[in-house]
Amino acid sequence: MAHLGLVTVVVRDYDEALAFYTDAAGFELREDTPLGDGKRWVVVAPPGSKETGVLLARADGPAQQARVGDQTGGRVGLFLTTDDFARDHERMRAAGVHFEEEPRHEPYGTVVVFQDLYGNRWDLIGPRTA
Repeated sequence: MAHLGLVTVVVRDYDEALAFYTDAAGFELREDTPLGDGKRWVVVAPPGSKETGVLLARADGPAQQARVGDQTGGRVGLFLTTDDFARDHERMRAAGVHFEEEPRHEPYGTVVVFQDLYGNRWDLIGPRTA
């Protein structure tokens, strides 16, 4: 297998999700293609990433709407790595991203939990410090 191409995040609204992921989280819009009946294929990804992107999929029906913001049962389910933790943490904080804690140092790197606009929990992970 070559790589993991996309991960889906179920959202309430394409445009509000797109604004959060591009403006606050700093992702790039990779694709926004109309599919008919109000559906769109919307893909965002961190700048410079070549493999995995996030498909923003508008909830369709009550079962999917109930999952918006809680796709992983309250666990951190998405992991955003950075080569400059301080830079990205500060930029995201200044853009209004909600961080649940102060950054902490773990054996695998510097990490902090943040939430997207719906409450999905993410880790922002920076390189290990010596």
